[in-house]
Amino acid sequence: MVSVHTSPLAQPGQGDAGGMNVYVLEVSRQLARRGIEVDLFTRTTTATHPTVVEVEPGVVVRHVAAGPYEGLSKEDLPGQLCAFAAGMMRVAAHAPPGYYDLVHSHYWLSGQVGWLAADRWGVPLVHTMHTMARVKNLHLADGDEPEPRGREIGEAQVVEAADRLVANTDREASELVDLYGADPARVAVAEPGVDLAVFTPGSVAEARAAVGLPADAVVLGFVGRIQPLKAPDVLIRAAAEMVRRDPALRSRLVVAVLGGDSGAAVRSPMGLPELAARLGVADLVRFVPPVDRPTLAQWYRAADVVAVPSHSESFGLVAVEAQACGTPVVATNTGGLPTAVGAGGILVDGHDTADWASALSRVALRPDLRAGLSRAATEHAAGFGWARTAERLAGVYADAMARPREASINDAELLTGIPQAVIP
Repeated sequence: MVSVHTSPLAQPGQGDAGGMNVYVLEVSRQLARRGIEVDLFTRTTTATHPTVVEVEPGVVVRHVAAGPYEGLSKEDLPGQLCAFAAGMMRVAAHAPPGYYDLVHSHYWLSGQVGWLAADRWGVPLVHTMHTMARVKNLHLADGDEPEPRGREIGEAQVVEAADRLVANTDREASELVDLYGADPARVAVAEPGVDLAVFTPGSVAEARAAVGLPADAVVLGFVGRIQPLKAPDVLIRAAAEMVRRDPALRSRLVVAVLGGDSGAAVRSPMGLPELAARLGVADLVRFVPPVDRPTLAQWYRAADVVAVPSHSESFGLVAVEAQACGTPVVATNTGGLPTAVGAGGILVDGHDTADWASALSRVALRPDLRAGLSRAATEHAAGFGWARTAERLAGVYADAMARPREASINDAELLTGIPQAVIP
């Protein structure tokens, strides 16, 4: 497995760590339990990282030095792909010939390195995009930065080079074909999962006591990185509209925003506290830094509804995690969210404040509707265990190994280790 820009051991919800981190680590664990050993290559981002970390038998994280440990943004990393690839080659040089059977890369930066490694080792390349520049650029939030042309070129190269492409949903599979010209015969769907041992239904009262919320509160939740793409501002605006419509709600409403600044918001913060103050709801909003998964499950259980107002999502792990805890979801009708939400929530077209306020109010303020959605949410999420994802991936791997394609890296690119169009 290759995950260049973010370690699977990093705390989700902060910096560039998010659903992909969870995906890579959980899938690796499940594959190891099926007898498929996994080496996870990721970039070293702090001097305290051990070079090698055994997560559990069969799952090893290998930190590769590539550029300064700190101070590099994701946008700076194309210039470090040569160094990263060289680090992977050094590790492989100490392994027996034919040690690696397959490379599975995650995100386009990893795809560039995985492309080289798979060619050098003579093994298939499987790639998962997780997000795609052309999709994101079609659904940009106000104030968000478009993905650069270099990323689009890099993604197109990986699509062409990969033996198999793994999409999170049928919709993403169609986007790979329609927007990137992927061969449909090389695209497989393996929906992400949820840890059904951690994210389980439980007592709302106990959960609220555990996270310090009043037992009788009306709780709206948001979980994710704080960036325009994830649109946490939509929830705050909707909450203000709910209070405007029903002033009596002010004494009970709590808006819990869990996450840390990410992407463009690191350089130019979204100013959510200032937004809440301008809208007169600063006293209702609680900003909570990223938490561990058992605590996150308590926050999900404590909420009456979890909002996922993203402008673009290849899947939406937060939606499934919340539903696994029995909490209904209100989400944008975009990307993979219809698949993730199913019958366990409500989809909203667009980001109009009035529409979001109405949808959130329907769920949060109507116990009968919420109870029905809660039952549907739990049932829907039960079909998304990580073991199911790993089983499908194992089938993709077997197919790729049985019918590998010819390598497509040219000699000039092999000399550098990086496709020419991506070198800054």
